[in-house]
Amino acid sequence: MADRVTVIGWDGSPLSGAARSALGAATLVAGAAHHLQLPEVPRGAEHVRLGSVSLAARRIARHRGTAVVFADGDPGFFGVVRALRAPEHGLEVEVVPAVSALAAAFARAGMPWDDAQLVVANSRTLRRAVNVCRAHTKVGVLTSPGAGPAELALLLGPVHRTFVICEALGTSSEEVTVLTSDKVADHTWRDPNVVIVVGGSQQGASPPPGTADAQPGEAAAGAGGAAHGRTNMGHQGGGWLAAQSPGYPPPTRGWALPHSFYAPQDPASGRVQPPRAGESAQLRAGQLARLGPRVGDLVWDIGSGSGALAVEAARFGAAVIAVDRDDGACARTADAGRRFGVQLDIVQGEAPQILEDLPEPDVVRVGGGGVRTVTAVAERRPGRIVAHAVTRDEAEAIGRALAEGGYAVECALLQSVQLDTDEWVESERAVVFLLAGVRN
Repeated sequence: MADRVTVIGWDGSPLSGAARSALGAATLVAGAAHHLQLPEVPRGAEHVRLGSVSLAARRIARHRGTAVVFADGDPGFFGVVRALRAPEHGLEVEVVPAVSALAAAFARAGMPWDDAQLVVANSRTLRRAVNVCRAHTKVGVLTSPGAGPAELALLLGPVHRTFVICEALGTSSEEVTVLTSDKVADHTWRDPNVVIVVGGSQQGASPPPGTADAQPGEAAAGAGGAAHGRTNMGHQGGGWLAAQSPGYPPPTRGWALPHSFYAPQDPASGRVQPPRAGESAQLRAGQLARLGPRVGDLVWDIGSGSGALAVEAARFGAAVIAVDRDDGACARTADAGRRFGVQLDIVQGEAPQILEDLPEPDVVRVGGGGVRTVTAVAERRPGRIVAHAVTRDEAEAIGRALAEGGYAVECALLQSVQLDTDEWVESERAVVFLLAGVRN
């Protein structure tokens, strides 16, 4: 086993004294070609071209001597430190950090990045990285060959974003380019590069009336801080939690919110229009629980109606494409997305035909279109599908379509009764079948 392993981060700036000292004692140096060409690397040491970190770690573990491993940027941030510290290698490492490539990219762009989502795009994660770019207004992307700016832009399709592309950061050939996403694929980009993807509606929009939760202690804390002359740097910066907007947490707490949060008012009476059979909050709760939308997922919401499920799936961090044939429903869904400050891609058209050109989904809610739509969705092989039915015959037909499509099927009959708590009388009743399919 190596006597000592030092991991040196390199950001193009001169090496620190600690880094030079470690290199002076090194009998093995691992890194990319440009690292091994640095004048401080001892010529007499064994040189290992770093490709697979796991393979390099096994080689280092067998080495008798002192090893140094180079990595671009901060090696503890999506870097080699995690792989080297894996229990199977038994290595203890010292780290000489540098500025991460993402930190440098945001600095070049003059943008704060504590509210950004940070992802790695490679052949395995590219589609999920694109979904994060769909769902969030600011994303930093560490790219790789074959999963670079052009591929990100092509997979985003009609979703409009602005790309800040930073090539060869920290070198004499560094270049920063700003383009809209529709122009990115027209260019050839040098590796390595880092991409900042920004755009979409801003988070933290005003909540629907009457939905905001009070934040305990905020007013008192603010007044107390001012009275005692303290400076709250976090408050001045606008945020306190990484990868969240400055206004986090949002004013509305919870999910499966009441139908009234999303439903339009009747123009004549001023009352909220009652939910249809497939729009009750209780059914939505069951559907969301079965779908389990999460960051990196793409959700199809077919028959979006009021936009309630689309909004709540997006609030879990997923990218959402909401589909409805009715232009009024599309408008209501867009309005709900704006009010809750989430990103929704809204497509108007008739299912299942309109689904043909949509990107591959991870989970799908079929709120309209019947058996034909369920069958068409199952052919796309998402991980999970949920649907509902009003009658048992319809439930059996949807269940058969899911089973024939290769899904394990669950069906439950949900009955919910909403009570008016002023008079304690029944105000709403919903009876519906919930069907869920998990891909075999």
